[in-house]
Amino acid sequence: MSTHDPMMEMYLFETNQLLNRLEQLCMDAERKQDISEEIPEIFRIMHTIKGNSMMMLLEDIGKVAHRIEDLFDKLDDISLSSAAIETIIDYNFEAIDFFKREMNKLELGGKADGSSFDLVQKIEAFLESISNGEKPMVPPVSSDQKYFIPPSDNQTSFIASEQATPDAYFARLFFDDDAQMENVRAFTIVHNLKDKAEDIVYFPEDIVENEGSIDKIKEDGFFILFKTSESQEEIHQYFSNLAYINNQEVNLIEDQDYDSILQDLKPKEEVVQAEPVASPPKVEEVSTVGASKQNFISVDVQRVDQLMDLVGELVVAESMVVNNPDLLGLKLNNFDKASRQLRLVINELQDIIMSVRMVPLSMTFQKMSRIVRDMKKKVNKPVELELVGEETEVDKNVIEKIGDPLMHIIRNAMDHGIEDPASRLEAGKDEVGKITLSASHVGGDVVISIKDDGKGLDKERIYDKAFEKGLITKPMDACSDQEIYQMIMNAGFSTKVEVTEFSGRGVGMDVVAKNIESLGGAIQINSEKGVGSEITILIPLTLAIVDGMMIRVADTIFTLPIMSVKESFIVSQDEVISNSDGQEMVMIRGTCYPVIRLDKHYDIKGSHLDHEGIFVMIEHDDEQVLLFADELVGEQQVVVKSLSKYIKKVKGISGFALLGDGQISMILDPSGFMMA
Repeated sequence: MSTHDPMMEMYLFETNQLLNRLEQLCMDAERKQDISEEIPEIFRIMHTIKGNSMMMLLEDIGKVAHRIEDLFDKLDDISLSSAAIETIIDYNFEAIDFFKREMNKLELGGKADGSSFDLVQKIEAFLESISNGEKPMVPPVSSDQKYFIPPSDNQTSFIASEQATPDAYFARLFFDDDAQMENVRAFTIVHNLKDKAEDIVYFPEDIVENEGSIDKIKEDGFFILFKTSESQEEIHQYFSNLAYINNQEVNLIEDQDYDSILQDLKPKEEVVQAEPVASPPKVEEVSTVGASKQNFISVDVQRVDQLMDLVGELVVAESMVVNNPDLLGLKLNNFDKASRQLRLVINELQDIIMSVRMVPLSMTFQKMSRIVRDMKKKVNKPVELELVGEETEVDKNVIEKIGDPLMHIIRNAMDHGIEDPASRLEAGKDEVGKITLSASHVGGDVVISIKDDGKGLDKERIYDKAFEKGLITKPMDACSDQEIYQMIMNAGFSTKVEVTEFSGRGVGMDVVAKNIESLGGAIQINSEKGVGSEITILIPLTLAIVDGMMIRVADTIFTLPIMSVKESFIVSQDEVISNSDGQEMVMIRGTCYPVIRLDKHYDIKGSHLDHEGIFVMIEHDDEQVLLFADELVGEQQVVVKSLSKYIKKVKGISGFALLGDGQISMILDPSGFMMA
C-alpha cells in the first residue's frame, strides 16, 4: 500500500473486509433467489461504507453506498419478484466492482476519481419504480446532506419534518474492543447525527485533534447531548445500526436537565466521567453486547515476513551453537539438557509464527464463485459451483499466487469442459453443469482439486495437436494418458477452433503451470471423455521452511524436499546399465529408472561416485529418477532463501539454506531433473 496515512490505511482495510462480506452475501442471495435474510446486514454494510467514505471525502463512493442503502431501506415491506431480486443483486455487484476499482486507485496512491453518476441514476430509477408510494422505514436523507460535513460546520441544518417540539437526549456509546480509531468513529457518528438532530454537544470535545481522546472513549464511553423530534426507539435503532457499537445508553431527559448537563460538559470534564448524568427515574438502558466476540489486530504482512526470517535465523543460530566444533568430544550433560529445551522453545515459536502466516482459502474460493456467476451469464451455461474445504489454511505468500491459476482453470472448465444445456440433456446429464472446487491438507502439502462433469478432454485431438507442433514424437499407443493431458500446459497450446473472450488463444494453462511451479507445486490432470475432468494442484503448506533430506556430493551438501523423496538404497556399480543414448539406468523391481550423477550434473570435483555411493529416488508428476550421491546425511528442517536473479536459470535448484555449521546448502527442485 503506497499511502502512509493511518486513517486511509484503516479505511481501505475495513472497506475491503466489508466488500468481501458483501460479495458473499450477494452470492448467497442469488443462489437462494431470496434476499430477505441478507437485507439487514447489507443495509448495515452500506451504511458503514457510506459513513466512512463521507468522512474521507470520497463523495462518489458515498453516493453509491447511500443509494444502495436507501434501496435496502425499502425492501423489508415490499414483495419482490425473482426478476426484481436479480436486478437488485446485479446493482450490488456493479456497486462492488465500482468500490473495488476506487479502492485499487487509493491503494496505489492515486485518487478515487471514478464517476458514480450512471450507476446512481440507475439505482434511483429502480428505487422509484418499486416504491409504489410506500413510506420507507427511515426517512430518506435530504440530497444536500449526503456527504462529509467539515468540522467547522458546528451549526446543524436540522429541519423538522413535523412541527413537533424536539425532545432532549443524553447518549453514552461504547465501541467494540477491536474497533480501533475510536475518535474517528465518534467524529463520523456526530456528523451523521446532524441529519437527525440539533444542538449537538459531545465529550470528549477534542476527538479530531487529540489522539489521547481514544483512551478516554475506551474507558468512559463517548457522550452525546442532542435534541431531536425522533422517538427514543428510533434513536436506539439508529445507534444499533452503527458499526462497532458494543453497548449503548439512550436517556430521554427534561429540558432543565439538558441545560444542567450542558454546563457540566463544557467547563468540567471530570463531572461527566465521575458521576453519570442525573436522569429521571424512567431512564432506559439498552445493551447490544454480542454473545461472543474475538479480538484481532491487523499487522503489515512485511512485519510477519521479517519475524519469520528472524525465527529462521534463530533456528540456524541454535544449530551453530549446538554443533559448534569446539564442543566435539566434550561431555556436557547440562549443556545438552539446556540445548534440548531451547530446541523445544524454538520449535514452538516457529509453529506459532507459521500459524500467524496461515490464511484460510475461503476468500479466494469466494472470488471463484463470483467468476462463475459472471461468466455463466456471458457463455449462457447454467453452472453450479460447489466449494469444499474452504477453511483449509495456507501460507499468506501461497494464497497470493494461487488466485490466477484457479481463475484460469475454472474459466477453461466452463468454456471448454461444460457443455451447453441442449448437449447435456442429449447426453443424459443434468441441464445444470457442476464444478467442484475443493481443498485439503495431505502431509506437508495442500491439495486443491477442480473437478467438472463436462465432456472431458479429447485425448486424440490433444495428441494430434501436440504431434503437429512437435511436442510428441512417439506413437499415441506409447504415451500415457497423463503424458498427453500434460500437453495442454505448453505455451501456445489450444485445441479450441473458435477464439472467444475466454479461450482459443493458446494462453492460460501455461501461465497456470509456471505459477504453480514457482510455488514448488505440481499439477495432475485426469479426465474421462464424456464424464468430466479433474485438475489437482499440490502446493507446499508454506514457502518459508522446508523439511529436507540432506545428501552430500564431495564437500557439497544438497537438500531435497522430503515430500519428493520416495526411497533410498545402495546398488552396486555393475547393476548400472546404459541405453542407446548413453543414459545410465538402474532396474528396480522390473522397472528401469534413469540415473543422474550429481557430480557430473553440477561439475563437482572430489566425488567418489565412480566407485560407491547411494541412490535416492525422487518423484515429480508421477515421474521418477535416481540421484546418485556420496552420502545420505540425514533429515533437517531448513529455512528457504530465494535465488538471486542472476542464478535463476540454474536447472534443478530452487533456493538455498544456511546450515548449522555455517555451510550453504543448495535446495534441489525435483522437477528440474525429470527426463521428459
